[in-house]
Amino acid sequence: MKRIIYMVAVLCIATTATAQNLLSGYYTEGNLYRHDINPAIGNDRNYVSIPVIGNLDINMNSNLKVKHILFNRGGKTVLFTNPMVDPGEVLDNIKDKHRITQNLRMQILGAGFKAWGGYNTFELNARENVYANVPGDLIRVAKQGVENQTYDLSNLNAHADAYVEMAFGHSRQLDEKWRVGAKIKFLFGIGNIDANVNKGQLQLLNDNFIGVSDAIVQTSLKDVQYKIDSKMRGSEGNEQQHDYVSGIDKTKWGVCGFGMAFDLGAEYTINENWKVSMSLVDLGWISWSKNFVASTDGEHQVESDSHRFNLSDGDNTKSFSDEMDDFTAELASLYELKDKGDTGGRSRALGATWSWGAEYKTKFYDKLKFGFLNTTRIAGKYSWTDFRFSANVAPTKAFSASANLAFTTFGTSFGWVINVHPYGFNFFIGMDHTLGKLAKQGLPLSGRANLNLGFNVTF
Repeated sequence: MKRIIYMVAVLCIATTATAQNLLSGYYTEGNLYRHDINPAIGNDRNYVSIPVIGNLDINMNSNLKVKHILFNRGGKTVLFTNPMVDPGEVLDNIKDKHRITQNLRMQILGAGFKAWGGYNTFELNARENVYANVPGDLIRVAKQGVENQTYDLSNLNAHADAYVEMAFGHSRQLDEKWRVGAKIKFLFGIGNIDANVNKGQLQLLNDNFIGVSDAIVQTSLKDVQYKIDSKMRGSEGNEQQHDYVSGIDKTKWGVCGFGMAFDLGAEYTINENWKVSMSLVDLGWISWSKNFVASTDGEHQVESDSHRFNLSDGDNTKSFSDEMDDFTAELASLYELKDKGDTGGRSRALGATWSWGAEYKTKFYDKLKFGFLNTTRIAGKYSWTDFRFSANVAPTKAFSASANLAFTTFGTSFGWVINVHPYGFNFFIGMDHTLGKLAKQGLPLSGRANLNLGFNVTF
């Protein structure tokens, strides 16, 4: 839970299970990796990727902006809980629910080639993903304290996973109208965690607080040992020792899950100017051999009469680190979990991505295309959608570019991509969301960031 809370505060500490592919490049001529969005799309050339930098994708999305969490006061960065930050500056920008997603895809090996009547691809990717849903009251309680008496911290959820993906794809032209493609992926799970607070209620009084929580954390790693702390609980003279999980003591890393996934796609050419397409990718699962559980065992009540739950204590000299320690220590006391041990294996779906779009090649200049693409992530409480309109130009065989405007679950975005692809190599760089201003720590003030780049040898 401390990890989740810390990610809320800085918006990028751990890393929307799938890495979001570069949507800005979907209609860009010469983009070698459009098949990651739609496996029906082939390439005119064969290619071999440069290890690690062949296709590197880093993505973070949030509707909770960094500039609403971190502030500059007296020449230093302080957390929103600092008393020098006016409550109105924080609370006016807090929603009832905030979403945070962060993804990383790093291609270790990759290649594409023409053979067997179509176009074929091979990829070995390392993938890592984090999702979180954060109730607005989690921010409000830390800033307001006893100004309000009750807070609802329910529906605080987080998911993270890491796995290696080996993918084989094939696409082919069926006739003048239809082109289809598919991929099969073999997945090797490294780690997974799901944390869910089904109920979290906090009542603040002048000199104590009462919390009620119902929470569970499921961790799938090769081995996990939770750190256990103890407290004395009960009325005076009747205290009893209470043991609870306070963190992770030891872990062992390695492959502890196996799974499969499939990508399916199709393109249909209406006429020389219009083409439509659709795809469904990452339709699959990973079966984990371990499942270390810590939970409250149903509803759990915590009452403290030793101090007030209040972080804005008037001390404006605290460092950012000290403020974070206070924040996490107070909130962690509400979620005292019991170690349930390894309960056996479990299976978890990846969450699929559905895309459909249409492109129009202009009659007055056949090097210019306009495109529309809708992408929807189907992942339960972590689902999101993206509507993107693009203008794409390829004035020569060696150069292409795209600019686009998107309306998404996380807000509006301006994206772009530049692709240089003369004979012999292919280099591209693009962003689905242009960074904008950065904080001193290098964090995007908008709470959103995306970078996709790659260098490949073509022949």
